[in-house]
Amino acid sequence: MQYVQLMIMKKLKLNETDKSFLKDVRLAIFANPFSDERAEVDRRITGTLPSLTEEKLLENIIMVFEKRLRKIFQGRDQTIENFQGEDRRLVQHGVLFHIFHKYCSDFDNHIKDQVQAGTVPCKVEFSEKVLADMISAGLSRNDAVRYFSLFFQMRRAFYFIEKIVGNSTCMKTLRRNLWNNIFTHDIGLYDQHLWNRMEDFSTMLLGATGTGKGLASAAIGRSGYIPFVDKKGCFQESFTRAFVPINLSQFPEQLLESELFGHKKGSFTGAVESHDGVFTLCSPAGAIFLDEIGEVSIPVQIKLLNVLQEREFSPVGSHQKKRFYGRVIAATNRSIDELRIKGGFRDDFYYRLCSDIIHVPSLYQRIQEDPNELDELLAHTLRRIIGKTSPELVLTTIKIINQQVPPDYPWPGNVRELEQCVRRILLKRQYEGDRMNSTGGEYDALEASLKRGNLTAHELMSRYCKVLYKKLGTYEAVARQIDLDRRTVKKYVLSDVKGLNVRRTD
Repeated sequence: MQYVQLMIMKKLKLNETDKSFLKDVRLAIFANPFSDERAEVDRRITGTLPSLTEEKLLENIIMVFEKRLRKIFQGRDQTIENFQGEDRRLVQHGVLFHIFHKYCSDFDNHIKDQVQAGTVPCKVEFSEKVLADMISAGLSRNDAVRYFSLFFQMRRAFYFIEKIVGNSTCMKTLRRNLWNNIFTHDIGLYDQHLWNRMEDFSTMLLGATGTGKGLASAAIGRSGYIPFVDKKGCFQESFTRAFVPINLSQFPEQLLESELFGHKKGSFTGAVESHDGVFTLCSPAGAIFLDEIGEVSIPVQIKLLNVLQEREFSPVGSHQKKRFYGRVIAATNRSIDELRIKGGFRDDFYYRLCSDIIHVPSLYQRIQEDPNELDELLAHTLRRIIGKTSPELVLTTIKIINQQVPPDYPWPGNVRELEQCVRRILLKRQYEGDRMNSTGGEYDALEASLKRGNLTAHELMSRYCKVLYKKLGTYEAVARQIDLDRRTVKKYVLSDVKGLNVRRTD
């Protein structure tokens, strides 16, 4: 009997094949899910091609893991207590990886339900099953609750970032950058040290009007860490409440401070009742999106800077100090470099906002990198407008655009313009582009100057770079186009040469 008990208590050891498999699993856990590295690790784990749909990939991962874990545990209960040392850590990673993917569909359904429910946290009906799986695998209930909160955050971030469609290189880079903005480059670092300290990591989104900066900001703002309240069976708050956007350009300066910080009843003419500003509304798990940050005056920048530095503010007409806990995401379609050079954007304010800078690419750049990008966006836009997939309408829309829109059309309104293009085609079966804001006029002016032969070499390069900059949207894209380095392109674009009025977009 004693011999049998000793055999039962004896720890299992992983063989080299299982160790190699679980090390790949660990790589998958810590890899950015939107990276080529993660796609390659998934292929090795499942033995399938990376072109699988998300649904099929999940099915394969679950099936492969259920079979592999039975083999690893050799008929014993699937608890990490059967292993020790490095083997135990590897097995724990494998078990958690399996549980996470097993419930991805449930998390997705909960996200959809919460979007419908709004700001009131929904009860998580499947939470007890997930927690029971982790506890039976050898985790304490406190650890299980902690991992459950992290699982929900990871799936939420994936859910919203994946909705930013596009297979061009720049869009793949954007999705990777958004994930890193939420979890850092190393989710292990995030899990150990930063999950409750991300409020100090401000973000700036740069890109032309209509590129989708609002969608990118919402993906960040809705993906903060929200604790699961075990006793109530729901998360501490709804992620729909966590994201608070405000367009700074739509308010006159005298009212903007009230919209940001709130005001006390009677603090100014018309203040018939107290009002909460966005800094009051933002929760510790949330983020404020300050759109059009390049449009605010220096006095407003100073007040915002003080809030970001001290994490305290007072409503207009009140001496009461309130604390701000959330993250700040700012966006502009103007050139921050040019604003700073001309004194329109304070350096100290910039340095308080630039923990991370993410460029949202122009539609023209996306199409240049991947000609199929336009077709994919058209299909996505039509599906959203009509509520279902329609290959016939997609083909018709593409045909009309190919017939009526110039092949090198710059799409100055970007994705926002494309959406209206689709609507106009549905209404009238025609779209010729935005002639007023296209670069055709600048090309004509440049061509006329070339015919007159009155341009210096510097003027020629400056005007050509400015035309391309308006068309492509970033210094990097222009540099690639004409085979110059970014600093040289920037120098030409920002140089003061008469003849072109180019609006900056990054």
